[in-house]
Amino acid sequence: MKQPSFFIVGAPKCGTTALCKYLNRHPDIFIPQLKEIKYFDKDFINKRRNQTLEDYLRFFEEGQNKICGEGSPTYLRSQVAAQEIRNFNPDAKIIIMLREPVSLLYSLHSQRLWNGSSEDIQDFKLAMEAEADRRQGRRIPEKCTNIEKLFYRSAVNFTTQIERYFSAFGRENVHIIIFDDFKQKTRDTYRETLIFLGVDPNFETDFNKINANRKVRSRFLQTLVKYPPAKVLEIGKFLIPLPQTQRRALLEAAKSSLRHFNKNKTKRPPLDAEFEKSLKREFAPEVERLSRLIGRDLTYWSQ
Repeated sequence: MKQPSFFIVGAPKCGTTALCKYLNRHPDIFIPQLKEIKYFDKDFINKRRNQTLEDYLRFFEEGQNKICGEGSPTYLRSQVAAQEIRNFNPDAKIIIMLREPVSLLYSLHSQRLWNGSSEDIQDFKLAMEAEADRRQGRRIPEKCTNIEKLFYRSAVNFTTQIERYFSAFGRENVHIIIFDDFKQKTRDTYRETLIFLGVDPNFETDFNKINANRKVRSRFLQTLVKYPPAKVLEIGKFLIPLPQTQRRALLEAAKSSLRHFNKNKTKRPPLDAEFEKSLKREFAPEVERLSRLIGRDLTYWSQ
């Protein structure tokens, strides 16, 4: 069996991180600790873009005699990932997770703010209204290296995205999970996924909450952690006389501690009701197309 043999391709903010964690607990499944390896979305900017196939396969060395998979939500939005995955493994199984578009984008905006680089507009409504300008190259955050992250609406073009995977792998090899089901009937949804992957569906695990909404206490500190000044790194070489690999590990540990200190778990405030209605009206045609494509009525998303 060519490894990996299954891919959780997205969409973002639909429970892909939690599903990866839950699946990895199964004795017959292996998923690398590093989520979002992002090897096959070759049309997107990626700091690991120079990795070779050999580099990629090393992530799965610990998964001998298990079914291996990975989760990279950018694969769904990528225009080339479906074909790239098929070129790698034409027998691969694909898992797609979907969520009501407005709640997905609201959550995605919070994630962009948390990351501290790709978004600088705090208000979700204003960020959505800025999309037209940003597509023209205006109002781009100084440290944003991938402006496509600012094109929120592209993340919910579900019909076109799913059709690429249906075409590449056939509907029978694409398993679609609706976030509402995953949230409300987690155990049943998990079991159906195990059946799809061909492993023992009777395995039991706890379904603890993963990836709760986070808000930074200080944007300055978040940016400092993500982009430490070059002079600070240079001084660190002299203050911490360790081999480069150990110094890098120490630096990452320090960054992790600062990120944890700067994290404030909080509930996302409700959207303005009129703005939410306007977005639902905007996405209603897409929801109708999606419903026809997957054979499930999701038009309640537009209500």
